[in-house]
Amino acid sequence: MKWTLAVAMNPVDQIVELARIAEECGFHQVALPDSIFYSEKVSAKYPYTPDGSRMWTPETPWVDPLTAATAMGAVTSRIRFCTQVLKLGSRQPLPLARQVGSVAALTRNRFTLGVGLGWSPEEFEWCGVPYARRGARADEFLDVLQLVLGGGMVEYHGEFYDFDQLQMSPAPSEPVPIFVGGHTEAGLRRAARYDGWTSAMIKLDDLREVVNRLRQLHAENGRSEEPFEIQAVCVDSFGLDGYRLQAEAGVTDVIVMPWMFDGIGFDGPLAAKEDSMRRFAEQVMSRMDG
Repeated sequence: MKWTLAVAMNPVDQIVELARIAEECGFHQVALPDSIFYSEKVSAKYPYTPDGSRMWTPETPWVDPLTAATAMGAVTSRIRFCTQVLKLGSRQPLPLARQVGSVAALTRNRFTLGVGLGWSPEEFEWCGVPYARRGARADEFLDVLQLVLGGGMVEYHGEFYDFDQLQMSPAPSEPVPIFVGGHTEAGLRRAARYDGWTSAMIKLDDLREVVNRLRQLHAENGRSEEPFEIQAVCVDSFGLDGYRLQAEAGVTDVIVMPWMFDGIGFDGPLAAKEDSMRRFAEQVMSRMDG
């Protein structure tokens, strides 16, 4: 089991130090969230809460995840960083390829790109990208990213993206893993073509169904013998027994925020969060790994 620390919605002046402490505690990775702006009104419901409401406010801090990964990489040497998830819908593939390649270089290949389509029509439109046909556009987007990050002189001629020969240097010296989020059938099919799937908030029974479907899709793609990560935010299975149940369900990477188990909120003091992380590492992580 891999252990990933979530830092979503925590104060910006804490997150770099949280990454350093996470490395000391033995965490495998830090998960970095993505939100470009808070629109006063949205024309779609947030898909991962029962009533469709957002869990954050206009004042909730969201530092750019790629910038955060670079800052965290400068004070650590082992721990990895992943976006969980970076929204493709409000971005363009060539500028993003340049950013991802830079993060991979500056962190010495300690970066995983977790992506999702995005859910807010306003975020698409106000960033200059149509909301319609977002799934087909994302498929081409990912094709372009892999092509450019693979290095060398490349060109691409698709329906949404089109360019002649170009090269970005330096290319990552190792492939950047790509995890894809989404709980829909289309999202699962997309994820099965890459290196892993990452969940939003999900219950254990639903998680079991998703993992079984991903295994089917992975096999249909002729990739059943290839590694495939299941990264989960399971909301009803905690503690040693709960994490063992997640592992039995096929989860390979658990995302946690230990201080929340101790009643410490997002805005809690850094020292209290550190105590929670160290206690979680001793009482849960070491016993699971052992």
